[in-house]
Amino acid sequence: MQQEVKLVPRLSAGEFFARVRERLTLATPHGLTDPNVTPKRGDHDVDPVMEKIASVRPIRPAAVLIPVVEHAEPTVLLTQRAQHLPDHPGQISFPGGKIDKTDRDPRHAALREAEEEIGLDSAHVEPLGYLDVYMTTLGYRIVPMIARVKPGFALTLNTAEVDNTFEVPLAYVMDLANMQRHSRDWNGMTRHYYAITFGERYIWGVTAGILRNLYDRIYRD
Repeated sequence: MQQEVKLVPRLSAGEFFARVRERLTLATPHGLTDPNVTPKRGDHDVDPVMEKIASVRPIRPAAVLIPVVEHAEPTVLLTQRAQHLPDHPGQISFPGGKIDKTDRDPRHAALREAEEEIGLDSAHVEPLGYLDVYMTTLGYRIVPMIARVKPGFALTLNTAEVDNTFEVPLAYVMDLANMQRHSRDWNGMTRHYYAITFGERYIWGVTAGILRNLYDRIYRD
């Protein structure tokens, strides 16, 4: 008997934002700074051994913005990190970074970093809700914040941090047929991770893992 394939619902911008408001909040998630709480999402989603490696690292709170642009067919705004950066050069990422002591909450940190990195004016951005904290192998605990972004914004890139920005259709990155599990060697180990190929762009690691969490929280019934 042939197995039934469940299709991903194709949501309009309005339907997507309504689901986000219904399912998520802007209450700071548990486990952001508590060493006794292990975030349920992270690099260990597809690589369980990474949980043990991350647990001995210092906790590094961070926040990223998931900017969903309100076109008729909504898109996700992504950045490409500068090639000269010492960490993760050229990789595809969300705007964001560490949560500073001066940041009131993860929302403030995500908006601040997006303005500093790509010049995205917060007047165009409506924060909607946090996904689950995402824990990386290096000890970062990242709060991803989904936001509605009104079209018509202008960007000014901080070339010390970002080489480029681009938009990818939300429906494309939410299609599980486009989300694969890949592997590569890392410090003598084989690492497993989510990856999405979009034209010449390769979205992988933390960024793809957060997109998978977005799918699980918003698109699953």
